[in-house]
Amino acid sequence: MKEIRIHARAGQGAITVAALLGDAVVESGRYAYAFPSFGAARMGAPMNAFIRIDEKPIRLRSQVKNPDYLIIIDPTIMQGFDVFSGLNENGIVIINSPKKIEPPKNLPKGVKIYNVPGNDIAQEILGRPLGNTVTLGAFAKATGEITLENLGKAVKRRFSEKIAGKNIEMIKRGYEFVSK
Repeated sequence: MKEIRIHARAGQGAITVAALLGDAVVESGRYAYAFPSFGAARMGAPMNAFIRIDEKPIRLRSQVKNPDYLIIIDPTIMQGFDVFSGLNENGIVIINSPKKIEPPKNLPKGVKIYNVPGNDIAQEILGRPLGNTVTLGAFAKATGEITLENLGKAVKRRFSEKIAGKNIEMIKRGYEFVSK
């Protein structure tokens, strides 16, 4: 089983990322379980979303404490929380930031970190800095867990044609960014 933890603030699309990722995994013939966790239920409050991926049905319903992968949609959360807590060896981290963010010195062995300018890409395509789906494309390339095709199918099921097209373009740009 692979486990993913997403760090964001309420309203930044972490639940959407979790749902789209889960749908893309199911599209590939595997099982996924995605769910959020909120503190204060207000816009801008720190929150998490979690996803589990496996080849067999997933019965575990607890929060993800030892993720294989991290997606950090809002890097300002790193100032108040140890988002790297419990990260497994050889983990992969996607950070929505145009700047290289230095991780803590005590990371497990083999961790790879990808800084992706998701908000900048989203501003170009959507006209607003909501880079959540850009991180999905980066995740797809960095981990190999999902394909762009399956992500596209998940996006088309969730959004209207116009919005789906823009989100698919953002996913492709995140994928291409990590490819470089």
